[in-house]
Amino acid sequence: MMRLIKGVLVVMISLFSIITLFSLLIPSSVRISRAVVINNADAAAVYKQIIPFENWKNWHPIFTVDSATFSREANGASFHIIHRQQEVLLLLQKADSNSVQFLLQTKGANDIQNEIVIHTLASQQAVQVEWRTITRLNWYPWEKFYGIFLDQLTGASYEGALNGLKGFLEGASTHYQ
Repeated sequence: MMRLIKGVLVVMISLFSIITLFSLLIPSSVRISRAVVINNADAAAVYKQIIPFENWKNWHPIFTVDSATFSREANGASFHIIHRQQEVLLLLQKADSNSVQFLLQTKGANDIQNEIVIHTLASQQAVQVEWRTITRLNWYPWEKFYGIFLDQLTGASYEGALNGLKGFLEGASTHYQ
């Protein structure tokens, strides 16, 4: 009986070691990028919907469907969102007319570095908006394997948000014409 237990322990430790070594070959950061072209809009109109963060309730699917509360700290650089009893903190790092960089922090999750880049397409009278994220993963094997599927798990939500922005701005532009 003791021999069987020793054998099982050796196999389990060996298997865990192999999985851990294999996970070290997996990159420790995951990059996700999604883009959309918004017709009949300019960069200034897009920028006004991205900054201030309060305007996300106009176009971001999570905030247009569900009830979420927003609050800004006195310094203006951080923005709290409470969504489904979970607090999300957006820390504005850099903003200019072409891009907005912010850090998304959620308790118990990895920080996600975000950048929303605005490209003017003058020949098409349109704007391309690209949402880029970088998620840094810990060395834990289960987290590295989770990183393999992160694009499939979260990419659709970035696409949905960009399509919401597109729908809001294209709908707003038809109201002005």
